[in-house]
Amino acid sequence: MSAGYVLAGFAAMLAMMLLGLPIAVSMAAIGLIGGLLAYGLPVINSVAPVVWGVHNDNLLTSIPLFILMGELLLRSGIADRMFGALAAWLGRLPGGLLHTNVGCSALFAATSGSSVATAATIGTVALPSLHKRGYSMTMSLGSIAAGGTLGILIPPSVNMIVYGSLTDTSIGKLFIAGIVPGLLLTGCFMLFIAGHALVTRQGIREASVPMAERIAVLKDLVPPAVVFFIVMGSLYAGVATTTESAALGVVASLAFAWKSGKLSWTLLQHCFVQTAKTSGMILLIITAAFVLNLAISLTGVAETMTQWVTSFGLSQVQLLLVLVVFYFILGMFMDVLSMMVATIPITFPIVTAVGVDPVWFGIFIVLMCELGLITPPVGMNLFVVHGIRPDNGGIRDAMVGAVPYVVIMLLFTLLLIAVPDLAVWLPSHM
Repeated sequence: MSAGYVLAGFAAMLAMMLLGLPIAVSMAAIGLIGGLLAYGLPVINSVAPVVWGVHNDNLLTSIPLFILMGELLLRSGIADRMFGALAAWLGRLPGGLLHTNVGCSALFAATSGSSVATAATIGTVALPSLHKRGYSMTMSLGSIAAGGTLGILIPPSVNMIVYGSLTDTSIGKLFIAGIVPGLLLTGCFMLFIAGHALVTRQGIREASVPMAERIAVLKDLVPPAVVFFIVMGSLYAGVATTTESAALGVVASLAFAWKSGKLSWTLLQHCFVQTAKTSGMILLIITAAFVLNLAISLTGVAETMTQWVTSFGLSQVQLLLVLVVFYFILGMFMDVLSMMVATIPITFPIVTAVGVDPVWFGIFIVLMCELGLITPPVGMNLFVVHGIRPDNGGIRDAMVGAVPYVVIMLLFTLLLIAVPDLAVWLPSHM
């Protein structure tokens, strides 16, 4: 199959998505049409085993478990108390509570697995207080939208599970690989906030909180920290699989929800319903992605594209820089999950053919997806924080506020390309 046919099929799939067709329908349709054109009706017999295999994959069981874990911690009020605790410690820094936005996003990301959930949760807690205290709404919205992107980089991450299932890469190593880049990117965001406050002299510093009070509120940081160390510690030590570590996290979350006095049948019902809705959407898309993968493997698309791209003689760094531009543009028009499942089957064989580490490429893909969350016109986090802002301003504030963080993430991606050990050193010691 020629590269022209491959690109035409990919373009048709993107066009269907942009026209508003569901992601799963677009991918499954292209997969079935491509398979039928190449092999005729017998290809239909191969689809059923693929669908059955996807839904019997123990690894994918971890997706609803991680989503349920985040829902339990969110609905039990732990996020509210976490914001207050971090505000007591970070409020005196140049930029004040804007640091708390980023710090809370990083901490909540360690229990959520979802960027949109992180942005929505921290935004709901923080924005009324920021507005009341007179913080710049542009800086406030930008910091929350950008901080929310950490939800898919700092483990556990649903997007990493999707990447691992599509590429047969160790989820445990992907989770461990996201820790250092996630913490470094959090630090970069906070450095920008402090620098901006010092240079413009517009930053607000909160009143100093007595040390005794700051120490007292540290207890509110214990639940997310304990859940994170249970999940990641069991993975790093090799005593639990990804699914087992997710189950341990759910048990710990239930215990903290019970201790907070918020555990009830109503709370559980709400958490279960939301988990079912989100999980159903994700698993349907993954199923369609595997149908598309079937067509790609049967028609030799991956081999064709790999040969075509390698014929240009690009070095590893040059190829990655091309992909940075490709994903940056694509992220302006596609949501994160559709961007991942639509492109990974094609880009993964190409980059591994030139020697790129699969675990490192998973972190790279997640960073590119993070960019897509805050780049207009389809940046999901921008719409999330705009929708919960307490005043009646336009979405332009969120877009302008996110621009510096887009630049930071692009520069951080270049740093990751230059120093790949930032992502692969820790998992290599598992």
